[in-house]
Amino acid sequence: WKRYRGGMADDIWIYDFNTKQIENVTDNPALDLFPMWKGDKIYFVSDRDKNKRVNLYVYELDGKQTRKLTDFAEFDIKFPSLGDNAIVFENGGWIYRFDLEKEECARVEIQIREDLLGGREGFVKVSGRITKAEIAPDGKRALFGARGDVFTVPAKNGEIRNLTRTPGIHERNAVWSPDGKSIAWVSDATGEDEIYIVPQDGSGEPKQLTRNGDTYLYGIVWSPDSRKILWSDRRLRLRFVNVEDGGITDVDQATEWEFGYYTWSPDSQWIAFVRPETEMMEKIYLFSLADRNSVALTDGWFGCDDPAFSSDGRYVFFVSNRDFDPIYGSTEFNHIYLDMSRIYLITLAKDAPNPLAPQSDEVQLKKDDDKPKDDQAKDADKPKDDADKKDKEKDKDKDKEVKVRVDRDGLASRIVALPVPTSRYSHLASVGDTLYYTRHGSKDGRTLLFAYDLKERKETELGALDGYELSADHKKMLVHADGRYAIIDLPKGKFEMKDPLDLSGMEVRLDRRAEWKQIYWECWRQMRDFFYVPNLHGVDWKGMGRRYEALLPFVNHRADLTYIIGELIGELNAGHTYVGGGEYPHPDRIPLGLLGAKLQRDDASGFWKIEHILRGQNWEDQLRSPLTEVGVDAREGDLILSIDGTPANVDNIYKLLVNKAGKQVVLKLNDQPNDEGARTVTVVPVASEQKLYYYQWVQHNIETVSKATDDKVGYLHVPDMSAEGLNEFVKYFYPQIRKKALIIDVRGNGGGNVSPMLIERLRRQVVMIDIARGGQPHPDPEAMIWGPMVCLCDEYSASDGDLFSYRFKQSKLGKLIGKRTWGGVVGIRGTLPLLDGGFLNKPEFSRYDLAGRKWIIEGHGVEPDITVDNDPAREYAGDDDQLNKAVEVILEELKTKEKTVPALPPYPVK
Repeated sequence: WKRYRGGMADDIWIYDFNTKQIENVTDNPALDLFPMWKGDKIYFVSDRDKNKRVNLYVYELDGKQTRKLTDFAEFDIKFPSLGDNAIVFENGGWIYRFDLEKEECARVEIQIREDLLGGREGFVKVSGRITKAEIAPDGKRALFGARGDVFTVPAKNGEIRNLTRTPGIHERNAVWSPDGKSIAWVSDATGEDEIYIVPQDGSGEPKQLTRNGDTYLYGIVWSPDSRKILWSDRRLRLRFVNVEDGGITDVDQATEWEFGYYTWSPDSQWIAFVRPETEMMEKIYLFSLADRNSVALTDGWFGCDDPAFSSDGRYVFFVSNRDFDPIYGSTEFNHIYLDMSRIYLITLAKDAPNPLAPQSDEVQLKKDDDKPKDDQAKDADKPKDDADKKDKEKDKDKDKEVKVRVDRDGLASRIVALPVPTSRYSHLASVGDTLYYTRHGSKDGRTLLFAYDLKERKETELGALDGYELSADHKKMLVHADGRYAIIDLPKGKFEMKDPLDLSGMEVRLDRRAEWKQIYWECWRQMRDFFYVPNLHGVDWKGMGRRYEALLPFVNHRADLTYIIGELIGELNAGHTYVGGGEYPHPDRIPLGLLGAKLQRDDASGFWKIEHILRGQNWEDQLRSPLTEVGVDAREGDLILSIDGTPANVDNIYKLLVNKAGKQVVLKLNDQPNDEGARTVTVVPVASEQKLYYYQWVQHNIETVSKATDDKVGYLHVPDMSAEGLNEFVKYFYPQIRKKALIIDVRGNGGGNVSPMLIERLRRQVVMIDIARGGQPHPDPEAMIWGPMVCLCDEYSASDGDLFSYRFKQSKLGKLIGKRTWGGVVGIRGTLPLLDGGFLNKPEFSRYDLAGRKWIIEGHGVEPDITVDNDPAREYAGDDDQLNKAVEVILEELKTKEKTVPALPPYPVK
C-alpha cells in the first residue's frame, strides 16, 4: 500500500501476514504512487529519475531490486491500471499499453465519434460577466468590460456597441477619456499587457500606446486634459504615458508593495498617490509634472488612502485611520479596533480657505455711497454693450480654468477633518461644494453612498449600492446596485433606479478554443509575474509553457483546460497552486435528508435499525441532530418501519429521504418489526452529518483525555485556521483555562491565517496572582494555560496548520507529536479576472528562518519531536495512538511541571 510520509513524499509498503511485519519497499525521497501487485513483482510509478518525469518502475520481491521500465521525458505517466497481461496509462494526452511479458510500450490508437459540442463556437450573453463599469463624459453612454470585450451602452436610445470583438484576447479595465473622444483599455493582444486607445464610437483601429510589456498592469486613469494615462503594475511601478508620442514617465518605484490608489489633479499637472511604506504607515504623495519631484502630503503616523482632488483644485480629500475607539472582547479583557477612519482634506496652498472654518452671522451695514434699490433696478434695465458681454463671458471661462497651486512646506499640518462619524470610507469624488463617497462600517449592512455639502456642512445618505462612477462633466452618475446599472442625475437625496440600463444586447462571439488558449497563457504570465521567487524554483518557465501548449488543441471542455493548467503550474513544485472554475455544465444537486444517526439494515426483517444517534447542539443549525430534538422520541435500537407512510423495509433507506433535507418527515418507530406499540415522530432531516460526526469525535477525545488524566488536562481541536477554526478554539480554550495542562490538536487542519492569534494566547506567561475580596486567586494574565502543553499534528496539518506547528515548536511551548506536516506554506491572495470567470491562485508569500540561511517548511513540513503513526485499523476501531501518546507525555510532564496557585500571603497592615 501507499503510505504518506508528509512533506510531499510517498512510499510503498507491504505487510507479511505470516511474520506480521511491514516492509518499506521504495524507501526513497521521491513520489512513489499507484502500487500494482502481479506475481512476484510490484509495479508503480515514481518521479525518482533525475529528469523529474514520472515513469513506470517495477520492484522484484525475490531480488529486492527496482528497475525503471519506461523513459518518458516530456510528460508524466498518469492513471496506470493493471490488467492480466499489461498496464495501461496516460502520457501527454495519449493512452499507452505496457506489455508485462515483453516489457514493451506502445501507443494505443483510439477514435471517438463525438460531436465535440464542448468546443463549438457561438454567441453568448455577457451581462453577467461584467468586470468593469465606467460612464461617458456627458453621461449619454456607459462603458463596460465583460468577457474580454469592451462595450458602450446607451443611457436610453441607440444600440449597444462592442468595440473590440476579439475572441481569445483579454481587453480589460476600459476607461473613457474626459474629452469624450477616446476609450483606453489594457489588452494582451501581443502576448503581454499593453495599453491601447480607440475612437469612442469604434470607427477606427485600436492604437497601441505602450510597447515591450513585461508584467501585469492594473487600473488605468486618464488625465483630465485627455493627454496622458496613468497606471501601476506588478513590478511596483507607478507610470504614465503620453498619448500623443507614447513616451512613458516613471512617477515612483515602490519597494514594499503595489500602488493601489492614484489620481490626477484637475489641471493634469499633479498626481496624488498612496505609497506603501516599509518603516511607517502608507503616505500620500503629490508628484509634480513640472519638476518631476514628489512631496509627502501625510507624515506616515496614520494609515491613509483614497486621495481625491477637489474639483476646484484647492484641496486633496483622503481617508485616514486617525480615530481610536477600542471595543473590548467578551471572552477576555482584550481590544480590537473596527471603525477607525474618517474623511479629511488638506489645503494645498497656504492661503486656501478652510471650508469648515468657524462661522458667525454678522449684521451687514450699508455704505453711505450705496445706491438706493430703485436706482440699482434702473441700472439693471439698461441695455448692455455686446462687446462688454463677450468680455465678461471670457472672464468667466478663465475663472473656470483650474490652476492647482501647492505650497509644499507645512502640508501635513494643514489637515481638516470632515464632521462625519468614524467608519470605513472609500471612493471619494468631488463636484463643486459636494463630496461623494461610500461608507461600509461595521454597523452598515451594505455599502452606502453619501454626499457631504461643504457649503451647507451637511451629510446626506443617498442609498445602498455596489459602486458608482461620475461623468467627467460632473452632471451624471453611473450607479450599480442589486445587479443593475443606471445613469442618473447627480443625486441630492435618495436615488432611485427607475430606468436601469438594458444590457440584454451585450453579447460576444465565443470562440472557446481561442479563449482557452488565451486563458492558458494568461495563467502562465500570472505565475511568471506573481510567484513568490522570481527564479520560479529554477523551472524553465518559457520551455514549460511551450511544452504544455502542445496539449491545447485537444482541449474540448473547461475541465480539460483546468487539468492542463494544473499540470503546468504543478511543475513549480509549490503548494497553493490552485486553478479551477470557469464555464462547464453543473448538474443540479438534490439534497438528501439525513437523520444524524448510524443506520444498519436488520437482515431478519429488512427494516433499518438506529444503531447510534449522533450527539449535537440543537441550538446551532450546523450541529442540529434531528433525532435528539425536544419532542422527538427516537431511541437507539429502534427500527424505522416507515418514512412518510412508505414502508422502510427497503434495500436502501436513503431512497426514501431524497430531497427531504430541511423538510418535515414522519417516521414510524418501534423496537420490533411490527406496528404493535409503534409510535410516530416528526423530524426535520439535515443535509449533512459531517459536523455531527466531527462534534462527536471532539467530544470523545475530550472525554478520553479527561478520564485518562483525572480531569487535569484539557483538550481542543482546531479544524482549520479560518473563522471556523478560531471559533472552535474560543469555544474550547476559555472553559479549560484552569486545567493543569493542555493538548492542542491541529491534525487535519486545513489552513487559513489565524495561527498568530492562537499562538499569542498560548505563549502567555504568568507574572502575578490576582485576588478579589470573596473570590479565588487566579494567575495573571487569566486567559492562559499555566502548565505544560503538547501539540498533535499529522501529514494533513496543512498551510497555516503547518505554520501553527512551526510556531508552537519554535516558541518552545511543548512537544510536537504525530507525523511530519504537509509542507505547503507559500501564501495566496485573491484571483485576478479570467475570461470565463475561472480562478487561478498564485503562491506569492513565503518565509525563511531568523538566521536568513534557508527557506522553511515549504516542500518538507514540520518534523514532530515524537513521531507516532496511527495504525488505520486501530484508529477505525477507536484507538488513537497519537492521542494516547500525547496523554502519556503530558502526564509525565505534569510530574515536574504542574502548577498550583500559591496560598494568600498574610494580609497587609498599613
